[in-house]
Parts: sequence; structure tokens; C-alpha cells
Amino acid sequence: MGSIGAPELIVIALIALLLFGAGRIADIGKGLGQGIKNFKQGLKEAGDDGEEPAAAAKELKGEKEKPKLAAKKEAKEEAADEA
Repeated sequence: MGSIGAPELIVIALIALLLFGAGRIADIGKGLGQGIKNFKQGLKEAGDDGEEPAAAAKELKGEKEKPKLAAKKEAKEEAADEA
């Protein structure tokens, strides 16, 4: 199997242009650029706090899981009360 070269990329770009339009592709690119910028800024801020970026990510993940765990616990308690 061959690799993707310049002609194939041009065809893919033209198909994307036809499907989405120039304005929509520009909006997608802008959003992607802002997302990357915010990600880099978050990593920099985590480093400024003296934390490793991986430690900050684990902390955020733990905060997201806490409400889920609490909701599951409440659902189990309600089911036990109904029984």
C-alpha cells in the first residue's frame, strides 16, 4: 500500500472544502488553534504552581469522578429505601 502524498492531500482538502465551505473550515481552524493555546496555557499554569502537569490532570480527573460516585451512592441508597 502506498503512502498519502501531495495529490491525495489536495483531493482530501478539496472534498472538505466542498462539504463544509470556506467559512466553516476557517471556524474549525480557529477553534482548534484556541484549544491548543488554552491547553498550553493550562500546562504552563500547572507548572507555575509547582505541580507536574500529570499531577494536575489526575487532580482534575478525581474532581470529576467525585460527583459521579456520590450520585451512584445516592441511587443505591434510594433503591435500598424502596425495597
